[in-house]
Amino acid sequence: MNDNLGSQRYTKITTHVLQEMKLKDEKIAMLTAYDYSMAGILDAAGIDVILVGDSASNVMAGYTTTLPITLDEMIYHASSVVRAVQRALVVVDLPFGTYQGNSKKALASAIRIMKESGADAIKIEGGKEIIDSVERILSAGIPVMGHLGLTPQSIHKFGTYVVRAKEEAEANKLKDDAQLLEKAGCFAIVLEKIPATLGAEVTQLVKCPIIGIGAGSGVDGQVLVLHDMLGITTKFSPRFLRRYHNLYEEIKGAVQTYIEDVKNLDFPNAREQY
Repeated sequence: MNDNLGSQRYTKITTHVLQEMKLKDEKIAMLTAYDYSMAGILDAAGIDVILVGDSASNVMAGYTTTLPITLDEMIYHASSVVRAVQRALVVVDLPFGTYQGNSKKALASAIRIMKESGADAIKIEGGKEIIDSVERILSAGIPVMGHLGLTPQSIHKFGTYVVRAKEEAEANKLKDDAQLLEKAGCFAIVLEKIPATLGAEVTQLVKCPIIGIGAGSGVDGQVLVLHDMLGITTKFSPRFLRRYHNLYEEIKGAVQTYIEDVKNLDFPNAREQY
């Protein structure tokens, strides 16, 4: 394992560092985290960006979509993460219902996240339809990461989690939206589940870093949900997901061994008592 990865020379990752990394063609590594313990491990490992994602709705709370999670819950998760992190950039999702159709509400939501959690930036899903909210948040000095392609908060509009922007019209809209977000001042954009060729094209089209999740290798960085890549979750297996471990089985095995030790009076032993 390489302990001297390029971006680890930065003592603190900022939005400006991400821009510098793009200019130097240094890939950006991003993962989700929702709690103090995991965030501390990610930061110690040298991750560049930690996303406190609304995917907490799925992996932490057991909902089938990202829609139910509330702003208060996102602030709770974000605060836990921020307390563990010294180096990584911490970005927090604005949850569903906190910014759509009302830019004043969007700003109020973003301000709450920044003030109450201590995060570095917020992430928001959508393009032209939410640009007023993006601009209002940015006008308050709050860094914004965009999110285009498959936007999970719009699942009931899409109907399914299929690859987006395969048709020319939708691909052109995505490119237009990326340019709109960049022009507004977004420091980075996530592209989710789109053709690899389109991901590479958008990466060349805009100057801000493009971070992909199922957007091919031609983007500026990659993001995965931590619980998916560690193999804690087992039912979600899209093509873009690489499992780096099988923690579900390891954790289950450890718990089963503990149960056996307790029931067989093997735990605690003499050395584990006062």
